[in-house]
Amino acid sequence: MTTSARPAQPAGTAPVARPRRLLDVRTVYAEPAALALPRGQQVVARWPEAEVVEVASALRIPAVHGDDASVERWVRTKTEVLALGVRKSMAARKNDRSANWIAPSLSNGCAMACAYCYVPRHKGYANPITVYANSDDVVGYLQRHVARQGVKPGPDQCDPAAWVYDIGENSDASVDAVVSDNVRDLVAAFARMPTAKASFATKHVNRDLLTYDPRGRTRVRFSVMPERMAKLVDVRTDPVRERIAAVDDFVEAGYEVHLNLSPVIVHEGWLQEWAELLAQLDDALSPRSKTQCAAEVIFLTHNAGLHEVNLGWHPKGEEALWRPDVQEAKRSHNGMENVRYRARWKAVWVQRLLDLIAERTPWLTVRYAF
Repeated sequence: MTTSARPAQPAGTAPVARPRRLLDVRTVYAEPAALALPRGQQVVARWPEAEVVEVASALRIPAVHGDDASVERWVRTKTEVLALGVRKSMAARKNDRSANWIAPSLSNGCAMACAYCYVPRHKGYANPITVYANSDDVVGYLQRHVARQGVKPGPDQCDPAAWVYDIGENSDASVDAVVSDNVRDLVAAFARMPTAKASFATKHVNRDLLTYDPRGRTRVRFSVMPERMAKLVDVRTDPVRERIAAVDDFVEAGYEVHLNLSPVIVHEGWLQEWAELLAQLDDALSPRSKTQCAAEVIFLTHNAGLHEVNLGWHPKGEEALWRPDVQEAKRSHNGMENVRYRARWKAVWVQRLLDLIAERTPWLTVRYAF
């Protein structure tokens, strides 16, 4: 690991405004190949005071991911550290749940700190943003992959007509757009693909995205949950009321906007809290937003390893998330050993929430629930 000379700032590039609450970058750990690319230089230029440290791998930084003391600096690391790498593998993974395909991501990790997030389960003791500088390679791969699919033969739960590609499985694209132009590139690319859509879930209202030109080919999924629980476990995210207030603006800007009702966390009084949230949605959204809206309902999945990490920085949240009295082991579709609500009880709870949605927000189509 060596400290690198800062690369020359690309012509016409200047530091941009960014939310200091989320990002006040002091150190950029960078693969040399990423520093040689224009996008890598753009990222470094946005934090001109940050130290640039060369590393062999942006996903395996001993001082960040391998140090168990990093748990105590969980939020501080997310604020002050970026990793910069080059995406080496290109593969779109079949999904057919939220999206037809999971796109090769242009980032990994997040500046926000949702206590239930599955991404840190893979990374050790810290989970800052890792951004990939070879955006042209990823965009080119996706263009070829979409072309090979041809016209979608019929509707499915992902979309009536378009192949849907999730571009933010391991990150929050609204925050990624603060770091670089990778998200802008993806939105622009899908705007030119008549048979496909990009899709990403977010808990951050980045109004810079309203200046993009999505042409209806990017689906933004605002994640919402009852405010009281969000204050406990949605650490560093924008308030739920602000996410709801942004829906109409994003629809007007040319995005398709859906809702992620997730995660659903069961506790005493949980269903009443969801009834209040549904009433808030019904009052806030315009008729146009309601007409094009749909939702995913996702009950909490947790993980023993993440539970142990969380105890080191946010034990209060684990009182709601780690409930052995109502949870059981499960192997998720990605092969991970996790815990979920016991299947017999969960089936009842899912149906109760679906019945509530049908009663309180009949305009809201549920694409799937699990």
